[in-house]
Amino acid sequence: MSNGQNRKDILPGASVKIVLKADQKSGKLTAGVVKDILTKSSFHPHGIKVRLTDGQVGRVKEINH
Repeated sequence: MSNGQNRKDILPGASVKIVLKADQKSGKLTAGVVKDILTKSSFHPHGIKVRLTDGQVGRVKEINH
């Protein structure tokens, strides 16, 4: 399982768990499917920011392969 810090590991349609902005303190994860990759850089220490198919935006913490 990847930790979501490398952009190359994340593809649209991938099943992931993200942490929403509102959940950053608690660390609560939200499962979903990637629609758009919002982070432009190839690496981000807190996780690549994505938009899920349901419209929620957060940073990837887990990628389910």
